[in-house]
Amino acid sequence: MATFSRQDFFQQLVQGCVVPTAQQGLDQLWLLLAVCLTCRLLWRLGLPPAVKHASTVAGGFFSLYHFFQRHMVWVVLLSLLCYLVLFLCRHSSHRGVFLSVTILIYLLMGEMHMVDTVTWHKMRGACTCRRPPARSPAGAQMIVAMKAVSLGFDLDRGELGAVPSPVEFMGYLYFVGTIVFGPWLHFRSYLHAVEGRPLSFTWLGKVAGSLARALLCLVVSTCVGPYLFPYFIPLYGDRLLRRWLRAYESAISFHFSNYFVGFLSEGTTTLAGAGFTEEKDHLRWDLTVSRPLNVELPRSMVEVVTSWNLPMSHWLNSYVFKNSLRLGKLSALLVTYAASALLHGFSFHLGAVLLTLAFITYVEHGSGRAGPQSVLQGLSCLSLGLSGFSL
Repeated sequence: MATFSRQDFFQQLVQGCVVPTAQQGLDQLWLLLAVCLTCRLLWRLGLPPAVKHASTVAGGFFSLYHFFQRHMVWVVLLSLLCYLVLFLCRHSSHRGVFLSVTILIYLLMGEMHMVDTVTWHKMRGACTCRRPPARSPAGAQMIVAMKAVSLGFDLDRGELGAVPSPVEFMGYLYFVGTIVFGPWLHFRSYLHAVEGRPLSFTWLGKVAGSLARALLCLVVSTCVGPYLFPYFIPLYGDRLLRRWLRAYESAISFHFSNYFVGFLSEGTTTLAGAGFTEEKDHLRWDLTVSRPLNVELPRSMVEVVTSWNLPMSHWLNSYVFKNSLRLGKLSALLVTYAASALLHGFSFHLGAVLLTLAFITYVEHGSGRAGPQSVLQGLSCLSLGLSGFSL
């Protein structure tokens, strides 16, 4: 690097990394974006509900095949197994529990190498681009599992009127905007999406903004972290400072790969017509998955972990932690830890981080330094890959 002038360095960086990375990212993602837009336009045609649900199933299948080819069969198998359990337990008041146990057994069998390890890990996280992020925070199997569990508990609580039909259930699980990169989406949000809300400039602006930020984060993760960071911040001087700078240099690529997936999932979900709140006759396209500024410049550790992935934090809060509180606070934390670890794949490093955090948050709550919400939030988002935090 020392033989290059500053102008030569930036020219080589742009031509050799920034442009190819952005181009390859778009090459791999444009088909998914096109399918999301096609489904969005189809739902505006006033088609029968069954046809709308079938179209999102077809779009989800096509997207899965585009990214995973024949390995998508393991996602399809999980979804069919979930509906079979839901149908058999349709008169039970513990459908969420039965679905959770079924998914637990299925994932444990996969972790015990029922499936080829490389294939199994690939299905837990979709990677794209020429220097791909380490792992997508919301892989296809994780999204299917989270949606099935949330649907089961919502039925038990009476928040949904009846068990969805097979085409509604599969349409929800394979919703084209979330099936590859996430995020988790509530069943009601999916039903509102297939109603075909009007197109608007605010909707288009949200999509364009999210995709532009995703592309920027991809470039930062791939080019700025490994190359530009050491160019601007020489790793010399105090030994302790040098160690922290090297740690942050390694962490920055991981952080921005997560933001890339977060903003990308915002874009695909919104493009497909979901991710809005309705106030009277006004739609606000306000889906937020990650808040990078709260992670990089936090006021507290709780803010860091909750801003890492907001939908995942909400899911763990509503469907794992609260349902486990009857076992006691410590047990609820450990159950949430176990669910987080299983969804993201067991590893010693991730497990150690999560288990340590479970006990720390329990102690903090017991001493009055953290409320219940901060306890479960503190645990939730570390499950999304904080093992990659190099600091």
